Amino acid sequence: MNVRRHLLALVEELLRLKANGEQNVVVTEASLAKLRRAIAPSTVVPEVAEPPLAPESTAIFSPPLAPVPKKPLLVTSAASSLPSIPAKAPVFILPAGDKRARWEALKEKVLGDPVCQQHVRPRKKMVLGMGNFDAQVFFCGEAPGAEEEIQGEPFVGPAGQLLTRMIRGMGLEREEVYIGNIMNWRPEMPIDFGGLQFGNRPPTPKEMNYCLPYLKAQLEIVQPKLIVALGATAAGGLLGTESVRTLGEIRGRWHTFDGLPVMVTYHPSYILRNQSNRSKRMIWEDLLKVMERAELPISEKQRRYFLT
Repeated sequence: MNVRRHLLALVEELLRLKANGEQNVVVTEASLAKLRRAIAPSTVVPEVAEPPLAPESTAIFSPPLAPVPKKPLLVTSAASSLPSIPAKAPVFILPAGDKRARWEALKEKVLGDPVCQQHVRPRKKMVLGMGNFDAQVFFCGEAPGAEEEIQGEPFVGPAGQLLTRMIRGMGLEREEVYIGNIMNWRPEMPIDFGGLQFGNRPPTPKEMNYCLPYLKAQLEIVQPKLIVALGATAAGGLLGTESVRTLGEIRGRWHTFDGLPVMVTYHPSYILRNQSNRSKRMIWEDLLKVMERAELPISEKQRRYFLT
């Protein structure tokens, strides 16, 4: 069962690569020999020497550590279960009406989008932004995660719970801001034999470009004073991936997207991995700039958060 699970994950990853435009994958002869033994353990397959993987590596399909043979074997998936992403993003016009009516029309449009539907796993949900339609601050992430695609709401997992505490630290409640993602579905990864997805991956530029009109529509409805881009991937989706080499180069400074000021900061998951006051202070300094730009009151206590 364990072998079948890993083989299924491998197949799903190959299909994903093809869906994203990859045509060839280099595989060593030794790796193919291992696959043959896994598929037919009763068949004797000659051993092929292969350098051991680095101790920290757990990848099922990783680049060889030794030089690739002069004529590498190329493996190309014959068919893909994942639909490709159209190069052309959806074009639509929001109807007239109040903000709630326009948002409901947008939600219907997103839920009915055939491309979005095809990329949502069975029994999972698409995710549209939620919050106050008159919010001054619009928090923007990259894509839903495991908890989000189950509940159909953005930022409800551990990172979302931390984001809620950050918002409260700013003197606001979650219900007073708007929170969304560029992507409306969770980017696909290999699944196990029970249909559960292994981990998360950043969405590709092509995936984000397809969903970007839906994000712009939410901005048109809410009309916030500013956007907070959470993480490098979200920043790249808004500002262009070519302009985002490292998050450290662009965070803490004001940028522009669709005529709106954008503050780039770390994703809340960064703090979940780096529980130091220094890390918390970096994000908090970005949020202080957001509070100043949004003309929110800032107490002396707030200014001193996470200072050592």
